[in-house]
Amino acid sequence: MDVVVVESPAKAKTIGKYLGPGYTVLASFGHVRDLPSKDGSVLPDEDFAMTYLTDPKSAKHLKAIADAMKGADRLILATDPDREGEAISWHVLEALKAKRVVKKDVGVERVVFNEITKRAILAAMQQPREIDMDLVNAQQARRALDYLVGFTLSPVLWRKLPGARSAGRVQSVALRLIVERELEIEKFVAREYWSIRAVFRTEAGEEVEARLTQVDGLRLDKFAIANEAQALELAERAARGAFQVAGIETRQTQRRPQPPFITSTLQQEAARKLGFSAKQTMQVAQRLYEGTDIGGETVGLITYMRTDGVQLAAEAVDAIRGSVRDTFGNAFLPSRPREWSTKAKNAQEAHEAIRPTDVNRTPDDMKRVLSAEQHRLYDLIWKRTVASQMENARLAQTGVDIAVDGATGAGLTFRANGTVVEFPGFLKLYEEGQDDRNKDDEDESRLPKMREGQPLERENIEPKQHFTDPPPRFSEASLVKKLEELGIGRPSTYASILSVLQERDYVRLDKKRFIPDDKGRLVTAFLINFFERYVQFDFTAMLEGELDDISAAKINWKEVLRRFWTDFHAAVEETKDLRIGEVLDALNEFLAPSLFPPREDGSNPRTCPKCAIGELSLRLGKFGAFLGCSNYPDCKFTRKLGGDPADAEAQAGEDRELGIDPPTGEMIWLKNGPYGPYLQLGEPVEKGQKPKRVSLPKGLEPATVELPLAIQLMSLPRVVGNHPETGSPINAGLGRYGPYVEHEKKYGRLSDWREALDVGLNRAVSVLAEAKGRGGRTAAKPLKVLGEHPDGGGEVQVLDGRYGAYVKHGKINATITKGIEPTEITMDQAVQLIAERAEKTGKKAPAKKKAAPRKAAAKKPAAKKADASKSVAKKAAASKSVAKKAAASKSVAKKAPAKKKAPAKKPAAKS
Repeated sequence: MDVVVVESPAKAKTIGKYLGPGYTVLASFGHVRDLPSKDGSVLPDEDFAMTYLTDPKSAKHLKAIADAMKGADRLILATDPDREGEAISWHVLEALKAKRVVKKDVGVERVVFNEITKRAILAAMQQPREIDMDLVNAQQARRALDYLVGFTLSPVLWRKLPGARSAGRVQSVALRLIVERELEIEKFVAREYWSIRAVFRTEAGEEVEARLTQVDGLRLDKFAIANEAQALELAERAARGAFQVAGIETRQTQRRPQPPFITSTLQQEAARKLGFSAKQTMQVAQRLYEGTDIGGETVGLITYMRTDGVQLAAEAVDAIRGSVRDTFGNAFLPSRPREWSTKAKNAQEAHEAIRPTDVNRTPDDMKRVLSAEQHRLYDLIWKRTVASQMENARLAQTGVDIAVDGATGAGLTFRANGTVVEFPGFLKLYEEGQDDRNKDDEDESRLPKMREGQPLERENIEPKQHFTDPPPRFSEASLVKKLEELGIGRPSTYASILSVLQERDYVRLDKKRFIPDDKGRLVTAFLINFFERYVQFDFTAMLEGELDDISAAKINWKEVLRRFWTDFHAAVEETKDLRIGEVLDALNEFLAPSLFPPREDGSNPRTCPKCAIGELSLRLGKFGAFLGCSNYPDCKFTRKLGGDPADAEAQAGEDRELGIDPPTGEMIWLKNGPYGPYLQLGEPVEKGQKPKRVSLPKGLEPATVELPLAIQLMSLPRVVGNHPETGSPINAGLGRYGPYVEHEKKYGRLSDWREALDVGLNRAVSVLAEAKGRGGRTAAKPLKVLGEHPDGGGEVQVLDGRYGAYVKHGKINATITKGIEPTEITMDQAVQLIAERAEKTGKKAPAKKKAAPRKAAAKKPAAKKADASKSVAKKAAASKSVAKKAAASKSVAKKAPAKKKAPAKKPAAKS
């Protein structure tokens, strides 16, 4: 018997069917060992010894593999064909060796395959090799670098910059790109310019749109017409003349198709055309790779989706060319196959591009067996792959100059541009999307046929005002493209990097564009000022190159770690004596353009708008950073980071007295704090209890708050009445998560803050009656029902919970990750989240409901007799077992030697 280890259970099931009897195929469920999240997991002083621990969730999977190894002839490691897969194979082998289940006579082999098809799996089994330790060491080096940066730099951030969460080797560089783009946008000053657009008609009545490009023989640049007066003068001058075609220029061009997808280009194009996040793209691609059921057989539909290679296997190219010939005809087929190649440092890592495993499985054929999400991605991959082997598109680009005749209009020339597709080639099937199209780009639509000297009739002449645009914020597609251009990170890691930045609250997605939050700005400013080298694009790209060199056996991995650690450790040591004041001064200067934008009157933007004496600067509080006045405590003006300075200055007046609170006789104040406006009852007493404070509910404008409303808000939480069943009070109030009612520590959510002020007993009891489970979460109606889970066990629902939206299947609740709109989540995404949550918690998904078994037709008395016989037999067996155990105990007691000391615990494995 041979034991085969793969990464996922879905893959294990499919490959097990392909291999048949004689093989036991088991899943490792991803990584089985990792560096524990604590100090000392990597020891630079001990030549970077790395302590690995088995993940508790992986222990049962390793046990299953170890049990299967008893009596096995071979161990075949068939994890994914990349560095991570190679490392997983090595970790599985090391863990099994530690369990002493890999005997000397057991052969250990490594096999790799690029697609999950029977042909590919059987071919791979005929070409085994040893584990490639260069690939393993490249992965170990990456993991050690990430650990050393994270566990060394993050504590520095926590001490010097309260509120910061973490720093990462690649994560921080990606964050820098987003923050610096936002700073560019904030510094940007729009520039006005004008254009003159004209619409003409030919003798046949066809429309031609053109733009003024020359005046008196001088070609106009973008900013030549600077204001409205100039634009109106030129428009009037043109309107008084006659128009004719002065010249026609035609240029023949060709456009080549794009190469097949690699990981990064798939993520980019799926974001542009399908609106998928990088994480979503990889999840859907994983399911296509692992396979779907076609005619009773599970078949992988695409090749491995983590690849940097654009090349295609020869047999795949032949099949694609045959498909092009059959579908589009010989005119669309190049005379020779297109050869795409990747300059990989390590030929071992030069995997195939992402392509369909069988091009004859068209998207239309697959529509009935795939989910909508899977079908859209498969359609994209199929079209891109086929288009890569199609003929070039042939285009005719035409420019037409239209001159103005007449005494007043002479000297003006308009130009119309157009493109005619003379032969579509690959464009008949596929065209790559664009990230950010310039709104001023001329519309290259088809032009009507014209001749030189042909008169044209003026339909309309219109001056148009324009303003230059700031650089666009990064989308997921454009950020992935930028990271790839800079050589930062690996395509397989981009999805997790973007997810971490959102989970740490460093950035947020707004209209599918990244906007840095305050924490992200501060972390970036800190790192650029005190660890600049380690967030430089060139340095990070250089490290990536060295990791590639490790995988190609060109450099020793420990040498890379030594060089990095020497300088990095010294940089960290230099910050030990750094004072918070020095940090804030550096951040004030770096973030000045966004924190203190210029004022219209030209006055100092840092002057406090309240006291006009102190200066605004960064302050660190319990919940993060804010802007405060240097004249504190005499002046208590504050402003939130990222808040509109104009709004803050409008509220910078003295604290407002609203009136006396009748029950206490204290004054109620409306104040503005670092985290927003709030109400305060009375004044603080020195060394006494702090006065009661209540933050204004979200959506309540401070200017609208008067004494009656303030008294109501200060009275919260209030007693609504006694519960009719228990007699104990029900309270209503405003909490961290919004308005609520509470009874005996069980909570129900109210729909609006106003309801906390006037909710009655009947409504409160009704809300509480809907609450369920510990903590009183309300049994809310689903936001969306996705339908029956593909594996059965009931429907999958989308709900809104106390801590955000989540998906539910049976007893498994999985939080919906940031960047996914709850109402737009698909079944595939939900299934993936549920599976990840189930693996993390150890909960089992609900089983499919089985049909009730038919009742046996046996007679009742006979059944009773049989039951009685079984019971007697069981009791007899139990008695024998007890007797045996007693005898064994006596035997042990007689032979028991003197007690020995317990052996010392084995240290965790080191490499």
